Amino acid sequence: MSTKATLELDGKSYELPVVVGSEHEKAVDISQLRNLSGCITLDDGYGNTGSCSSAVTFIDGERGILRYRGIPIEELAEKSTFIETAYLLIYGRLPGRAELRRFSDMLTQNEMIHEDMKHHFEGFPPNAHPMAILSAMINASSCFYPGLMGAVNRERFDVHAARLLSQVRTIAAFSYRKSRGLPIIYPKPTYKYTANFLHMMFSNPFEDYELKPEVARALDLIFLLHADHEQNCSTSTVRMVASSQANLFASAAAGVCALWGPLHGGANQAVIEMLTQIHKEGDDGSKFIAAAKDKNSGKRLMGFGHRVYKNYDPRARIIKAACDSTLKALRISDPLLDIAKKLEEAALKDSYFVERKLYPNVDFYSGIIMRAIGIPTEMFTVIFAIGRMPGWIANFKEIMDDPKSRIYRPRQVYIGATQNPYVPLEERK
Repeated sequence: MSTKATLELDGKSYELPVVVGSEHEKAVDISQLRNLSGCITLDDGYGNTGSCSSAVTFIDGERGILRYRGIPIEELAEKSTFIETAYLLIYGRLPGRAELRRFSDMLTQNEMIHEDMKHHFEGFPPNAHPMAILSAMINASSCFYPGLMGAVNRERFDVHAARLLSQVRTIAAFSYRKSRGLPIIYPKPTYKYTANFLHMMFSNPFEDYELKPEVARALDLIFLLHADHEQNCSTSTVRMVASSQANLFASAAAGVCALWGPLHGGANQAVIEMLTQIHKEGDDGSKFIAAAKDKNSGKRLMGFGHRVYKNYDPRARIIKAACDSTLKALRISDPLLDIAKKLEEAALKDSYFVERKLYPNVDFYSGIIMRAIGIPTEMFTVIFAIGRMPGWIANFKEIMDDPKSRIYRPRQVYIGATQNPYVPLEERK
């Protein structure tokens, strides 16, 4: 196989290296193209551009494959936990028993946010979106740790990573309580990661939330399945900010802002909004399915299909089973969940959707689970952010550990006005 690609431009030929990844993905290395030819490439939206080399996550959308550090997502979902998977993503390997205990202890030691941060929560209006609060408070939290604010502190990375991963759920829960005018519930050191989050979300000062194992496991699985997903919008944003040597908290806060966009992190919320609209119209889903097949109807089936996966989303297969068992354990009667089951059944059998490979994706089932648990729709993207934090930290660490790392600086093709003289104000029409 040739290790060079030839580009012909203006009668000249340029040889460019071909890079082959560990999973046999090929990429033409154009890093010296501008120096050699004076030209750059144009790839609006970066759909065909590899922005980095990374050892964190592998995706094959055509074959429906997702692996964290080489381990299939199916195996991690069955055998691992969110915290063990977080360690795997951040440090590149599964932890030993002592390492996992130390990591878990660090999370517990850093689960409390500084008490003065309560005053910052009070500054937000009652209707502030939890994602706005989450992003702002992650940044604010960094102010209480002076070691973060200088140059990247490699020696303290373990503490900073544990602090961010632990405190993000505390900030998220406090954000939710603030938005509902409810008293803040502090974390309990005796609870594990996901159970503690549920406690802070739903307990009251006079009564602790009843922790059901099925609920804690389902939410832990949602976190695990969202822990990383290659160079998506938010992860690329984290790497972009980290490349300037901004601290970990600032980089993660930028990732939250990118994730907030409805085209990125809002898909599971859109599923519930779709189901709500169907219910309001008195439909059981049958009319909506028919309308979704009509291009002129303006109806779109949310939570089906995926930009990357041209096959069944491997995470959807896993979470579907968790969804079924969670709903069964909770014995919930919800008309929206009945409509969801109708849509799922119809789409999996209808040739229109099957031929177009519009299978239910992870957002479809995660939205249903979170509604069943009692998590409000405005918190769905926050849950996504908590789950994605290990992947963001892992990608930040790759930037930090790379001795050749430099600040990201994309080019552009300018299409504006050519040189113009300045016209004095009195001469302008």
